[in-house]
Amino acid sequence: MNPLGYGEPTAPARSGRPDDRLREAIQPRRALARCLDCFVASLLAMTRLHVAFLVAALFSTASLAGMAWWIAALGPAPDGKTIEFSNRVFDRDGRLLRAYATPEGRWRLPARIADVDPRLFEVLFAYEDKRFRSHPGVDPLALMRAAFQLAASGRILSGGSTLTMQVARLLEPRAGRSFLTKLRQIVRAVEIERMLTKTEVLSLYLDLAPYGGNIEGVRAASLAYFGKEPRRLSLGEAALLVALPQAPESRRPDRWAEAARTARNRVLDRFAALGTVQADEIALARAEPVPTGRHAMPMLAPHAANRAVAQAAPGSEIRLTIDADLQRNLEELARERSRTLVQTHGPDASLAILVVDNATGAVAAHVGSPDYFDARRAGEIDMTQALRSPGSTLKPFIYGLGFEDGFIHPETLIDDQPVRYGAYAPQNFDFTFQGTVTVRKALQLSLNVPALAVLDRVGASRLAARLTQAGASLVLPEGEAPGLAIGLGGVGIRLADLVMLYGGIARLGTALPVSEEMDRRSQTTAPEKGEGKRLMEPVAAWYVASTLIGTPPPENGAPGRIAFKTGTSYGYRDAWSIGFDGRRTIGVWVGRPDGAPVPGLVGRSAAAPILFDAFARVGAPPVPLPRAPEGALVTTTARLPPPLKRFSPGGPLGDDAQARLHILFPPDGARLELSRSEGKPDPVPLKITGAVAPVTVLVNGAPVPPQPRGPLFFSLDGAGFARVTVIDGSGAADSVVVRAEESASAAASQPAARAACAATPCGRL
Repeated sequence: MNPLGYGEPTAPARSGRPDDRLREAIQPRRALARCLDCFVASLLAMTRLHVAFLVAALFSTASLAGMAWWIAALGPAPDGKTIEFSNRVFDRDGRLLRAYATPEGRWRLPARIADVDPRLFEVLFAYEDKRFRSHPGVDPLALMRAAFQLAASGRILSGGSTLTMQVARLLEPRAGRSFLTKLRQIVRAVEIERMLTKTEVLSLYLDLAPYGGNIEGVRAASLAYFGKEPRRLSLGEAALLVALPQAPESRRPDRWAEAARTARNRVLDRFAALGTVQADEIALARAEPVPTGRHAMPMLAPHAANRAVAQAAPGSEIRLTIDADLQRNLEELARERSRTLVQTHGPDASLAILVVDNATGAVAAHVGSPDYFDARRAGEIDMTQALRSPGSTLKPFIYGLGFEDGFIHPETLIDDQPVRYGAYAPQNFDFTFQGTVTVRKALQLSLNVPALAVLDRVGASRLAARLTQAGASLVLPEGEAPGLAIGLGGVGIRLADLVMLYGGIARLGTALPVSEEMDRRSQTTAPEKGEGKRLMEPVAAWYVASTLIGTPPPENGAPGRIAFKTGTSYGYRDAWSIGFDGRRTIGVWVGRPDGAPVPGLVGRSAAAPILFDAFARVGAPPVPLPRAPEGALVTTTARLPPPLKRFSPGGPLGDDAQARLHILFPPDGARLELSRSEGKPDPVPLKITGAVAPVTVLVNGAPVPPQPRGPLFFSLDGAGFARVTVIDGSGAADSVVVRAEESASAAASQPAARAACAATPCGRL
């Protein structure tokens, strides 16, 4: 046991006197005590000033360490790149068509500095942050002023916040106004200024500043309170937009107009104090009325916008091919005409209008209904995309295939008289018959009997196949095959597809898909050569267009300016009018969205006047149609070749001529399996009888190159329907429609077929 009580183990006993050993043990401890006494004496010798400096140094070091730890604990500063904006849909020139609220219900639209009136920035800097361009995120002078005001008055008169500090608060919202909250804003402001440029910081303020309710950002505020974009603001409007973010709920002009006026005038007084603006201009700004309500957000082309947004990511910016001015004009036309339709056809009558550029297929205007919010007329349904019966609007394509096959011409005579197809006896719309008329007159008057006679010769399946191959979507009842009824509306089709098909006629036989959304190639430029799908031959398309431009116009239209066709579906359910000039194709549908009959609804009286009004509101006179292509025959009936002077269901020269000339192989309606050699389809043998030399063979209206005497062959480009026509030296003709199908198993059958044909009088003349 240590006798001194230090708790150390006792050293082993050594020789010598006890007093000596005790003295040796206590000497080191005395030395330590003397050192401590010296240190205490030194501290006592220091002045109070030195002590204060030492304590301050220790406190500062601890504070800095604590501050560094707190700043590190805050994490990385926000840069605003994760902000979710509203979906925005723009027209071809970048004008806002429609905006959508964010998922949390806020209107938050990005605003570029270049798109905001410069006067707003002058007022903003004067009122909020005079030294914004020079300070590093925090303005020490403003903070000192705020601290002095707080000390002098005992309450907060100004916060000393810079625009960057306000951006930090908007990026990281915190409830309350405490010293710690303000300190956090200061730290974040400095960090944000180190990450972003002044322009980027200002853009964030323009995007996020609150303006009351669910409005965020200067662009949404300008649209909501002034009904316009912020690129053109008056001084009073700019001052109001500067004042509102300070207290957005208590200064909302739609609720507290007087408080908004007072705040605006306070901003104007601060701006006037700079001395850079005339007093009379300030007076005029103070006299400006304060808006007392909110404008609706832009909502042009709502149906087109909905389709585009449905396929886009949240917060997307989408540009459509639509022209905002034309869209606005036609929406107003639809509202005007719908009021007339309500008076004449009942409260459920609706309409739709679609305008397409012929050169590109780009949609210039899209009116899906007169009123998007009209629940009674199902305004939210886009009737340009609804399947409806087309009535007589497919007749031009029937005649177009007849022109292509070469058995009719616009001046060919055709009979409009009672006829039967089995148990079916078609009649005209007015239950009368015109007798013998030209094909041109038959199409212009939309006579049913001549159209079905040509369709019977062309083939309903071939018509349906050609329209489908051109891009249209035809819908028949389940299990039904195309029949003669397709020529009078016995099929479902959309207005958008009809406009696309008529645009193909305007383009001389090449149909382009209808497109609304701009892509990287820009839909406003002409497509490359070779684009589009074949609808009919150029000469046939020109014959159709030159015929339709002579259709008698409605009472409000001038003749000879627009090629158009009307149609009325069975039971007066749908009224149509589709027309085109050299630049645009416009389609109009009128009816009830629920498909119910509308007594007295006729295309010529209900839809055609709207079509001509739509062309009048385009803002430019009609553009002439293309000139006649090479090979077009412009003549009279008397000067036509004999086979084209009169149409007969049995052939150009009647049933006797068909008895002399007949195609034996392939038979009408046959399916041919194509084989290929070296990547090209092998020729198909053609067997005829009763022909008088020379013989001309046409495939889909295109002549087959002359062949030496012997077996006849023709070639098909690929799978699909094709019409093969043979005309002999006497003018007799016969034609068949075949369907070609690709098949590898047919490779061995074609040589055998050619050998069999060579052993028989297969086309030998």
